Amino acid sequence: MNFLTDVKIEKSNYQIAHTDGIMMLGSCFAQNMGLRLQECKFRVELNPFGILYNPLSICEALNYILKPEAFLSDEDIFFYHNELWHSAMHHGDFSRRSRDEAVEATASRLLTAAEALASTDTLILTLGTAYVYRRASDGCVVGNCHKLPQSHFTRSLASVEEIVSQMSATIDTLLQRRPRLKILLTVSPIRHLRDGAHDNQLSKATLLLAIEQLQRLYPRSTLYFPSYEIMLDELRDYRFYAEDMIHPSTVAADYIWERFGATYFSPATERLNAELREIARALAHRPIDASSQAHRTFLSKIMLKIEAIQKKYPYFDFEKEITQCNTQLEK
Repeated sequence: MNFLTDVKIEKSNYQIAHTDGIMMLGSCFAQNMGLRLQECKFRVELNPFGILYNPLSICEALNYILKPEAFLSDEDIFFYHNELWHSAMHHGDFSRRSRDEAVEATASRLLTAAEALASTDTLILTLGTAYVYRRASDGCVVGNCHKLPQSHFTRSLASVEEIVSQMSATIDTLLQRRPRLKILLTVSPIRHLRDGAHDNQLSKATLLLAIEQLQRLYPRSTLYFPSYEIMLDELRDYRFYAEDMIHPSTVAADYIWERFGATYFSPATERLNAELREIARALAHRPIDASSQAHRTFLSKIMLKIEAIQKKYPYFDFEKEITQCNTQLEK
């Protein structure tokens, strides 16, 4: 007797390697998966605008990455609210006390992303909702409302046609710049229940239909990973949700990560990932007595593991981990 509905995912012919350049934009689920990739030493440019939820804001962010001067010359994108300067396209992590500081924080990250795009092999876009907020004053799409009064914006459900039109225009530009770029699309498994249960389903369905059309338009350049379907069908029990009953639990995120790896990583890459995550988790462990001989032996073993991996893969940057070990060994 089978008590699960399996989401069948064929092994992809496209394999992601540690030598690939990866850029990720999208929801907090993109942030979660991106941090896991970074933990495994993949070269990831992760959410350079902070968390973004809808495909039109993601397109706008990509357009700015393709043409940074357009962002830098947009004087209307920054505004003052609740004692902070904000960018209408950025998450609150980029907000600052002064306008100059906000401009510097956003521009610095934007220019880094523009440089990273030149060596990006895989672009991963996680779409969270089809609901879009536009400034009431000029109709421009925003990435974040920063708790401004609702009267400052209009909210609407983007149509499949609108999403496909804007995303295809951005994809065309990306492929002109990077003809061999692979664009991996997924729908976030996080439910946007603030929209209401029914409207959330309409939103997710809109995203799925738009992605289906994009795959038909770009069969050689686009890929799809069913994060939403895995959560909805395989992990439908509430024990796989966090306390808010909206976000996937750590166990669920681990499972989706495993399915992602099984789809896009070679067996050798998966084995290496396991070694790298073991080092990361070991260093995250808080010892009872940091000055004990047992802990010093523990750190020495980690250093030997790092040294062994660096001999095989000299392109990995372990500076942070080595510094952490040396600092504790010198105590």
